[in-house]
Amino acid sequence: MVSIKLSLVAVVPALVNVAVAVCPGFNFAIGHQQDLGQGVSRWTVYNDACQSVDGLTTNQNPCTQGIFGCSPPPIIFNRYVNSFSGLIYACRTDPNAGQCGNDAISVCCRNDGH
Repeated sequence: MVSIKLSLVAVVPALVNVAVAVCPGFNFAIGHQQDLGQGVSRWTVYNDACQSVDGLTTNQNPCTQGIFGCSPPPIIFNRYVNSFSGLIYACRTDPNAGQCGNDAISVCCRNDGH
């Protein structure tokens, strides 16, 4: 009986960590700019499980490449267009956003119904 209690105590914290979303209540999270060198940058789009599902790699302005929309200054991504489905998501900063690996989340995105 003692061994069952000990194994439950070990398993429950692990399950709690898995259930925490990177952007609670949102569909997607966009990481910060990653400098790939030679003027090329990447922004990764993650799902709730921190899996890379989309992104943009460019040496151009990310606000004019079609996948992200940008706010007036201070500039943030305020829109994400899914490259695969074409669905549009409204994005904003969120104090509950976490990080995926070493990539801190800049904005969280939720479907706006379009």
